[in-house]
Amino acid sequence: MRISGGAARGVTLQVPKGDLTRPATDGMRQAVFSSLAARLPGARFADLFAGSGAYGLEAFSRGADGGVFVEKNPKAADCIRKNIMAVSKSAVRPESNLKLLVLDVLSWAPVPGEGPDLVFIDPPYEIIAEVGPVLFERMKDWWPSGDADPVIVFEMPGGVKLEPSGWTCVKRLGKGAHQPTVGFFRRSQINPVG
Repeated sequence: MRISGGAARGVTLQVPKGDLTRPATDGMRQAVFSSLAARLPGARFADLFAGSGAYGLEAFSRGADGGVFVEKNPKAADCIRKNIMAVSKSAVRPESNLKLLVLDVLSWAPVPGEGPDLVFIDPPYEIIAEVGPVLFERMKDWWPSGDADPVIVFEMPGGVKLEPSGWTCVKRLGKGAHQPTVGFFRRSQINPVG
């Protein structure tokens, strides 16, 4: 698996051995970042259930200012640390713009008033029904300002449909009930444009 675009294009990402993680495919990441291109420059992100850190590192390579990776598995976190060093070096950008937190996603929230512009959520598929609604409910408090317009990028199987209160799925990439798809969610009170 490699970074597919931006300043660190071509950098190989380390992935934990075994079935510890299910990394986003290169093709899916390319489609996601084609959709997000205009929002990336200067953006702050949160990569939840980060695994290898592929979503956040791709965003960083393509111009995001920086962000946080949240991953509770120590082996996956070790891969993220190595990937952060490799991508930062290749992109000639400071590692200090990227922060790794080794903890459970449901125990993390951004500093009040500093909600990220982009949130990447790629949980194990078997826990989506349990954690998806909880995360969306918690995220309502991350942006107290009514004019904040974050984009939530949620990877899930095509057969899964999320309809969280207060959020609208404005776009969905991918096909097939058992194939990976990505939903783009925006706050319902924001007029979805682009």
